[in-house]
Amino acid sequence: MALLTVFGALAVSAMLLFYALEARSAWFLVAFAGACVSSSAYGFLQGARPFGVVELVWSAIALRRWQVRARS
Repeated sequence: MALLTVFGALAVSAMLLFYALEARSAWFLVAFAGACVSSSAYGFLQGARPFGVVELVWSAIALRRWQVRARS
């Protein structure tokens, strides 16, 4: 298996894990955002630019959700 494929699988797996755990702590939202950035990097490195852009948007949404949750 190629190193890039392993990186992508780990990034998407981390996204799934942190998304499932986000109700436990607001910090899992930050971890989810980081995993989205990693997944975005994978998309750009693989040549799937639309996937990379969408994952960057998801990371921004996650950070915004964390910001709103941290205030309340």
